[in-house]
Amino acid sequence: MTTNIFYYTGTGNALWTARKIAQRLPDSQLTSICRVRMQNPAFDAPTIGLVFPVHIWGVPPPVVDFIEHGKFDSQAYIFAVAVNAGQVAATLLQLEKLLLSRRLRLSSGFSLDLPSNYIPWGGAITQEKQQKKFAAALHKMEWIGQVVQNRQELLPDKGPFWQNILFTWIYRMSRPHVAGMDKSFLADEKCNKCGICEKICPAENIRIIQGKPTWQHACEQCFACIQWCPQEAIQYGKGTSPKKRYHHPEITLQDMIASSRNKS
Repeated sequence: MTTNIFYYTGTGNALWTARKIAQRLPDSQLTSICRVRMQNPAFDAPTIGLVFPVHIWGVPPPVVDFIEHGKFDSQAYIFAVAVNAGQVAATLLQLEKLLLSRRLRLSSGFSLDLPSNYIPWGGAITQEKQQKKFAAALHKMEWIGQVVQNRQELLPDKGPFWQNILFTWIYRMSRPHVAGMDKSFLADEKCNKCGICEKICPAENIRIIQGKPTWQHACEQCFACIQWCPQEAIQYGKGTSPKKRYHHPEITLQDMIASSRNKS
């Protein structure tokens, strides 16, 4: 039975998750949402997976766009994995409503706790803590694979009631302003003009102008640029310079560039 897993990733957590789940499902394939989301694609796989990070306690705009423009079999078994750092809140409930608006059904939805990449709130956790999260995630993915293979219908994971109300409100208030949040990005004196940030940005929001990255105000707040910069030259405001960077250790720069819409 064919499974098509669509993923959106910024620092590799969701891509790693999609790969590991695909290994547990026979006849499965991976597709980058950034590659296909604006092509009005049609998919007829009987099982559809959506794997993405939680952004501001909600579904990232690229995933929303993908669902709104894509064409899916209304009878498909659809499952989702929302990667987060411990607060999935109402993300999967929001996804469920979005799918229903397209006459689609979320058959099962899972929260997966992995290291945070939101560097304004703190740098990378220790390697030991990272490995503990990876091990717990792999254990849960074994169960997710069994659920999907058996096409079980499960209620989506969600946070506590207060969190769902408060964080959903924050998401709704923040979403219209996300694209312009890139005004806080800058490249410091360590920038060596390598252009990796331009190649890796899934939103194609970065242009190298006169040797320096310039953000074009179409940001998706994935933080790929800051986390993958080999010189740690990209900052977000004034407080990120001393903070340790994070991207998933099993995902390579080439993996990320291949997942981006930028084909250069």
